[in-house]
Amino acid sequence: MTRLASRLIAGAAVLAASVALALAAAPAASAHVKVDASSTAAGGYTVLTFRVPTESATASTVSLTVQLPTEHPFTSVTYQPVPGWTAKLVTTKLAKPLTDDDGNTIDSAVTQVVWTATGGGLAPGQFGQFPLSVGPLPDAGTLFLPTEQKYSDGSVVDWSQQAQGGAEAEHPAPSVVVTKPAAGGTATAADVSASQGSSAAQAAPAASPVDGWALGFGVAGVVVALAASGAAAVALRRARS
Repeated sequence: MTRLASRLIAGAAVLAASVALALAAAPAASAHVKVDASSTAAGGYTVLTFRVPTESATASTVSLTVQLPTEHPFTSVTYQPVPGWTAKLVTTKLAKPLTDDDGNTIDSAVTQVVWTATGGGLAPGQFGQFPLSVGPLPDAGTLFLPTEQKYSDGSVVDWSQQAQGGAEAEHPAPSVVVTKPAAGGTATAADVSASQGSSAAQAAPAASPVDGWALGFGVAGVVVALAASGAAAVALRRARS
């Protein structure tokens, strides 16, 4: 075997291993509990849809608890029924009463929503979507919604971390970037209710840029690895002959 053939074989092995690691890491990087908002204008109402994947290979997701803001609590929180799950709205007494759009005084608000599976839950390889209609949204900025995911084996994943110094958190809290109200006003609760069905009934959200990038990278990596392995095999045959 020539020195060139040996180098080609070694290089192909290293490349194949690198591609395998990249393919294994890419899905994990995107398999977080996330939330999508139908509207993000401050002061308006929106449908928050939590997308929950089961990352465990052996246990099912059986419970989901979402923490809602307490400094600027939502005065309106309703949930859309999810087949196979029950939902519980947990109300907290407010230290400082609020006034809603109709001038009514509100001294308590929903600060936690708990979904519990009535059957087997979300098995490995599955994901679920859990919609909430909420409002009004707080002032412009990032709204974090810490979430706790429980599995059938008793393990718990706490999605509550916030990125520090630009580094991605291991278990980031689902978040929504609230924007300034657009000219012409913000959406009302009635507007959100009218659009809630179409927003929440989607089978799956559009693929995110991260998911698309990971898929493209994986396909390209496999092609390159196969080409390198083929070149190494040719060189080996020539060396032997």
